Amino acid sequence: MSSNRDSRATPTILIIGASRGLGHAIAAEFLKKDWSVVGTVRGAKPQTKLHDLAEQHKDQVEIEILDINEQEQIAALRNRLSGRRFEILFVNAGTTTNNEHVKIGDVTTEEFMRVMITNSLSPMRVVEALQDLVPQTGMIGVMSSGQGSITNNLTGMREVYRGSKAALNMFMRSFATRQSNEKRAMVLMAPGWVRTDLGGPGARLSIEESVPNLVDVLLGKLGRPGLEYLDYLGRIVPW
Repeated sequence: MSSNRDSRATPTILIIGASRGLGHAIAAEFLKKDWSVVGTVRGAKPQTKLHDLAEQHKDQVEIEILDINEQEQIAALRNRLSGRRFEILFVNAGTTTNNEHVKIGDVTTEEFMRVMITNSLSPMRVVEALQDLVPQTGMIGVMSSGQGSITNNLTGMREVYRGSKAALNMFMRSFATRQSNEKRAMVLMAPGWVRTDLGGPGARLSIEESVPNLVDVLLGKLGRPGLEYLDYLGRIVPW
């Protein structure tokens, strides 16, 4: 789905994983701030909330297909977007464990690989593949979690999920170190525990309490070079 809007007239964010939940809400919030949005979904069907958003904002929203765990799809997306410029690349796609109580020694290899690949390896493959679409004045962001903080892990539980986000943080730190001569802003975002399909019904925050603040933090980070690990209120999260 393409837009007729002149991409030079308004800033654009590329959101990887925008079909529902936080990704969809982030897209909607950027639209309120008069940004254009290119968002990815995993398949053409069924219709997602992002499709609904695109129907409401035909000149501001484009939809691309991407399963981040498929390397050939990442390469194909890169080719389709060749020559485009995005003020922000934000990788939101991720997953959680089937059983948050399972101990690391008891998790199946299949489940461990599923979570680690989706939450840490695949997001970084996307960042590496699409980084040159973001100018030096732009920003590369990845959705992490406060549970990726080693310092703040005082309760255990969700051990595989925690480990996947800690790994993501480390990989992003390595990426940023390799880009140390550049002036781009980079951010790992901790959105808080939010009531989504991933966060569950018992989560502390509503989308409305998290996402508008999170978007303000992203916009505030633009123009501030280097990597930071921040929560949805702009507070530094300890590594």
